[in-house]
Amino acid sequence: MATWFEKAAGPSVPLALVYLELAIALTFLATVVHFRNLRRTRDELAAVHRYFVVFSVLLLAVPCFLVFLTSSGPWAVLASFGWTFGRAGLGFALAGAGLPLAVLAGFIGSRDPEMQKMYPFAKAACGSVRTFVGYELSYLFLYYLPWEFVFRGVLFLPLVPAVGLIPALAIQTAISTLLHVGHPDTEVFAAAGAGLVFGMIAYATGSFLYTFILHAVTGIATDTFLFLRRGPGRP
Repeated sequence: MATWFEKAAGPSVPLALVYLELAIALTFLATVVHFRNLRRTRDELAAVHRYFVVFSVLLLAVPCFLVFLTSSGPWAVLASFGWTFGRAGLGFALAGAGLPLAVLAGFIGSRDPEMQKMYPFAKAACGSVRTFVGYELSYLFLYYLPWEFVFRGVLFLPLVPAVGLIPALAIQTAISTLLHVGHPDTEVFAAAGAGLVFGMIAYATGSFLYTFILHAVTGIATDTFLFLRRGPGRP
């Protein structure tokens, strides 16, 4: 059985195990443990925080654990997933150039009535400045970091040498876009475009850290403009 799995796994057993885990994890995150389902039985803010924690565990902690469990060189494997500064000069230059566009995208998104209904995921986060800041920190590290690790890292960078740049771009963009089903149509289309652009940035830099910055700034800027528009204490 072990021999069969090693053959079926291809050149990297850790990568194969991580892909299997992600197939299960993404299914659960899109259904059973999605915040839309969790908030049926608990307070909205608690439901979204629970979703962020589960999101981080399934898409970041467990994959990293599997790599350390099965690889003789776990740091090299994680680096191949983009957990590295890569071409740092280019990466920080691209991130710096993209930050104003990310903030602008957040401002434009915050003016869309459908986006106003969708964000923040927990409207109660706008109850106070302290609650909002805590919520956004969770959003940053428990949601955006795992997201970019998976989509611009694990499901993209290792695939480029295996299947080619364009197929790898298409795969990660398709999956990440599908996870936006149920969001406003404008965001779904934006997710498809961002998947391609962020994928190219990750490819050029060899890292997902720069797309993490840009993606997170876009989302947090959207929430912040909505928070300022609503005013503290008016979720």
